[in-house]
Amino acid sequence: MADGGPKLHPHIFPPKAAASKSFTSPKSGRSTIELPPVRRATHARHLLRQLEEAAPVAAQRAQEQKAIGLDEGNGIYLVFESEPGFDLKFESLDFAPSGIELCNVRKVGEDKIEATVWVPDGKLTHFLNKITAYRDGNTKGKNRPKNEDLVRGIANIRLAALQGLWTDPPELYPDPATKSMWEVWLRRGVIDHVSRLRALAERFGLTVSDQEIPFIDRTIVLVHATANDLSQSNDLLGAIAEVRLAKDVADFFTRMDKVEQQAWVDNLLARATAPGDSAPYICLLDTGLNRAHPLLEAVTHDDDLHSYNPDWGPNDRHGHGTPMAGLATYGDLIEALGSGGPIALTHRIESVKLFNVHDPHAKELYGAVTAECVNRVEVKPDRTRVFCMAVASSDDRDRGRPSSWSAAIDGMTSGFNDGQRRLMLVSAGNTVLQERKNYPDSNMTDSVHDPAQAWNALAVGGYTTKIIVDQNKFAGWQPLARAGDLAPCSCTSMVWQGEKWPIKPDIVLEAGNMAKHVDHADPDCIDDALSLLSTPHDFALSKPLVTFGDTSAATALASRLAAMLWAKYPQLTPEAVRALLVHSSDWTEAMLARATKPDGTLDKDYLVRCFGYGTPNVRKLLSSADNSLTLIAQGSIQPFHKVKDDIKSRELKLHDLPWPREALEELQDTEVRLRVTLSYFVEPNPGQRGWSTKYGYQSHGLRFDVKRATENVRAFQERVNKAARDATYDSDDAHKDTGKWLFAGNTTLSALGSVRTNTWTGTAADLALRDHIVVYPTYGWWNKRPNLKAYEKTSHYALVATIETPETDIYTPVANAINIPIEIEV
Repeated sequence: MADGGPKLHPHIFPPKAAASKSFTSPKSGRSTIELPPVRRATHARHLLRQLEEAAPVAAQRAQEQKAIGLDEGNGIYLVFESEPGFDLKFESLDFAPSGIELCNVRKVGEDKIEATVWVPDGKLTHFLNKITAYRDGNTKGKNRPKNEDLVRGIANIRLAALQGLWTDPPELYPDPATKSMWEVWLRRGVIDHVSRLRALAERFGLTVSDQEIPFIDRTIVLVHATANDLSQSNDLLGAIAEVRLAKDVADFFTRMDKVEQQAWVDNLLARATAPGDSAPYICLLDTGLNRAHPLLEAVTHDDDLHSYNPDWGPNDRHGHGTPMAGLATYGDLIEALGSGGPIALTHRIESVKLFNVHDPHAKELYGAVTAECVNRVEVKPDRTRVFCMAVASSDDRDRGRPSSWSAAIDGMTSGFNDGQRRLMLVSAGNTVLQERKNYPDSNMTDSVHDPAQAWNALAVGGYTTKIIVDQNKFAGWQPLARAGDLAPCSCTSMVWQGEKWPIKPDIVLEAGNMAKHVDHADPDCIDDALSLLSTPHDFALSKPLVTFGDTSAATALASRLAAMLWAKYPQLTPEAVRALLVHSSDWTEAMLARATKPDGTLDKDYLVRCFGYGTPNVRKLLSSADNSLTLIAQGSIQPFHKVKDDIKSRELKLHDLPWPREALEELQDTEVRLRVTLSYFVEPNPGQRGWSTKYGYQSHGLRFDVKRATENVRAFQERVNKAARDATYDSDDAHKDTGKWLFAGNTTLSALGSVRTNTWTGTAADLALRDHIVVYPTYGWWNKRPNLKAYEKTSHYALVATIETPETDIYTPVANAINIPIEIEV
């Protein structure tokens, strides 16, 4: 290494495309469910009697439906209830050839499962026949009762009331006679249930919103009605798959005292250079923007300011969107103003007023509102955009479960409806201000807020480095959070434990701090030094700078990093930008200390559900170094295809990366690190139908695996791919791994969500032989629901790998090997 430390270089994009290989997962075998002990004949008689009691109700319901002109789509809802403590094979309750549809699956109490099923008129015989066959017949070979897995798990069958379609917590169910705003998830099929509901809404006393959010087999609308009216309409219409309570939107907006003077702004303006014509944009979905602030004029234009409601106008009257714009452009202005050197601005700002605190609109489908706001700016389609949204719901009842809003964001980011993939950053939401006296315990119980549970969005939480309190002004006050620790405002996903939800937040950035005092019960934002500095909305009437903070500020900072990255590497895909933001992040010493157990071991679940994957290192995000080489591969994969009547895995992608093998071999036993990150977008399939593979939320999954030092390329492919094996393959000869992965087995925490990252630590000699990485598919609804014909879709992905050594130049040999110039950055 030269004096002054390692030189910086651009990241490397390997020119060699990944090889496509036919793929069959080595995992096999059918899953089993635990069944309760029952007496066969008695159990069958009990269930048959319950179905027979439902038959006359079904016939009467069909007559009532036909009486109001509904000659098709007639039927009833049934609830299938499990025995306490045992599973229910709910997938077998769905039978498309007869029009029988599983609507939702929910957990009741601690140990019981209930599934609500739509049964068309005349199709009760399907279940009668299943149960009768269970009672009277045995399977061939195994000599077990027919349909045993299904029937033995059913404790009771009953007609469903509207509560049978309720998938929010039971205690939130509204008073039946009080009008409420419902989020109604309608079934999708041959019948247009949305049009039918709207046509008959007045008859049943319903008010149906004009907005709707379509998904693959659900359409969501808002309905204002009493539970009684909605129940009556559903009995006759048979349209609803599930109902939830509509959410209020809440602002997490923080305005602090104005600070600093106009001279600072003038000085910064003299040092700043406007971005070029091809610069990327950050689109703020917020409270509007006042672009006349002198620090924002050069990066905004009147034509790029929009409003969801044209009557609102695009201006920011609340004071949230304009400070967001300042941070998204310059970062924390405390640093920019004090830097003294030139500042080259890399991106521009767009704005859509999503929310107006002075004219709050009625409850709406915020997924539809967000989609409309995105459409407003995409009238200029050729821009590279980072969507930044720091507006969230104050309602945290979802606790990781997809909502209509989060699912709509996943649809927008994946291009589910229009083929346009998008990068979206959302704030993880703020803890309740009155509860921050209980920091950090309140952070552990205040769940990441809707819609930040979206799988494809990058959810941003907060940490802080701001710990200086002026004791001359605030004697006895101390910072609430330590340097590098969780910000008092930041929500976590600790209460999601035990579920299959993604890691959220994904990353954390500076969100400011608070101060505490022994004589005061509550912490306070006493000192400007504990906040960030930005541009106020009312600068014409006050000073030109304002303090700002919380996870809104953190999200603006993260968006700025994304735009800077895209400005430097315009060839990046949205998946790759997200991958690099995660890939360049790491945990501070304070974060690691908080997650360390008394026995000295690291609680990794606690760590990632508080801090995500840490905070980005800007140098690692934007540049490689002599001793820290980042390779970025972007590609696509077709996970599945149809073979006769079956949907099977189609391919994996084998990446042969340009490894600095000789340089690593020279280091021998020196400890080195390899970090790998895989990012892709899922297509959403929301709805409370049980999170099995068939009805899972994700369209597909992708995983990666790295060649071990003890195996050659052929052995590597045989280990990960059953299709690569021949008759001589012996799994007992599988090569053992060396070194240590941070997330053991690359399967647990690192396999949640649609971005995954893992770090291997070992010797340089071992790393020298780890020069191949595969990306392969796992199951989702694309291949488990062939009637939707999604099995031929492709998935775009980004694979990022970084090698870190103590000192050795590993960048130059790779650059020379692929014949690219060695550029040294300042």
